[in-house]
Amino acid sequence: MDPHAGQPIESAGAPLGQSRAAVIMIHGRGASPGNILELAPALGHPELTYLAPSAAGSTWYPFSFLADIQTNEPFLSSALGVIDRLVAGLLVKGIARERILLLGFSQGACLASEFAVRHPARYGGVVAFSGGLIGPPGTVWDEDKGRFEGTPVFLGCSDVDPHIPKARVDDSAGVFNRMGAEVTKRIYPSMGHLVNDDEIAFARSLIDGW
Repeated sequence: MDPHAGQPIESAGAPLGQSRAAVIMIHGRGASPGNILELAPALGHPELTYLAPSAAGSTWYPFSFLADIQTNEPFLSSALGVIDRLVAGLLVKGIARERILLLGFSQGACLASEFAVRHPARYGGVVAFSGGLIGPPGTVWDEDKGRFEGTPVFLGCSDVDPHIPKARVDDSAGVFNRMGAEVTKRIYPSMGHLVNDDEIAFARSLIDGW
């Protein structure tokens, strides 16, 4: 069973094949590709390709990202497969992995983070707006799969986010650090569950540096 297979992929910016880099933008629970693509203009690089996959039923996996992994299957594996195919397709089109940015919000941020840790390499960046690695408390992630080779990773979240415990953001930062990423973690007091201007500016600065 592959519940997210065949779902549409929306895009913005330059057509695929006419750009030198790409941003994979992963929406949150109950949202749509159009929602996350609204952030593309703020990133300030219309010459890039922005790709936003769709989750079946607007949800990548049914339960909390802190639930036991098996309770979110087969949806989680299907969601990770969507991202894997997108990355592979970009590589075939001649876009280097170092020019691919994985970006997500909320459930999408968790998915982007989890995909990266399961497929470590030198990416253009990993940006998690209000998210963290997937698994129940006590999860030990496999840090021997590979190295990030200095990939910039941004983790931004509120200290009172109702869905994302600060402890999980801290744990995620530690995993990325130990696997060789250059991690920036920013915890915003009383922000709530949203994306702020500082986070957008940091993501834009990653692309500026390419």
